[in-house]
Amino acid sequence: MLLAVLFSNSEGNILLERFHGVPAEERLHWRSFLVKLGADNLEGAKNEELLVASHKSVYIVYTMLGDVCLFVVGKDEYDELALTEVIFAITSSVKDVCGKPPTERLFLDKYGRICLCLDEIVWKGLLENTEKDRVRRLIRLKPPTEV
Repeated sequence: MLLAVLFSNSEGNILLERFHGVPAEERLHWRSFLVKLGADNLEGAKNEELLVASHKSVYIVYTMLGDVCLFVVGKDEYDELALTEVIFAITSSVKDVCGKPPTERLFLDKYGRICLCLDEIVWKGLLENTEKDRVRRLIRLKPPTEV
């Protein structure tokens, strides 16, 4: 199961988070842990360079995307390789929505569409769509046309 998808800025402020199957009392722990992990390891990292960690039998894959940090946390069948596929789907969709790797301001300007993309990629803790073109079609917010 995908436990969390979290976006933060370089100062550690949370921009967007989605938790699945994580009790409310544990979410603060995960927020602070992920932000500290990013602060310790993402300094000087290349754009979209993937870093991997594990904590309490879960896997974490994280990266910098423009000025924004992205963390994906999974357990069981969502190991490092599966999380890499998830993070590639998310980063390609965010870059597609923003037109380039986002700054914090651009990310917040496109917040609604990024949330729609995230909902199409991850649904109730499971990876649903990885194809950027399919996600783009699904977030258009237009009713399906009759054939």
